Amino acid sequence: MFFDFGAGELIGLAILGMVLVGPDKLPGLAVQAAKLIKKGRTLATNATNELKENLGPGFEDLKPADLNPKTFVKKQIDAVMDDSSSKPKRPESKIDPDLL
Repeated sequence: MFFDFGAGELIGLAILGMVLVGPDKLPGLAVQAAKLIKKGRTLATNATNELKENLGPGFEDLKPADLNPKTFVKKQIDAVMDDSSSKPKRPESKIDPDLL
């Protein structure tokens, strides 16, 4: 998913782990690492769900990748371009009456 490890790299990491940690402590370390990864995923999922709830309607399909500023701007521009007709709409300018 995030890392592109092949079989050779995994075997090398396993051998390195046995040398550095020791074969008797390696399974316990693997269990702790798995728990840490699971806790991180749960934390990320909960944060995303809480963000969706706080943003309100219209953000039900929010993905963490959408929070990247480049992705967000591109998505907004695509939405405007899909909604517009053949010619682009210009934003309406309103003059504040207090300034006159």
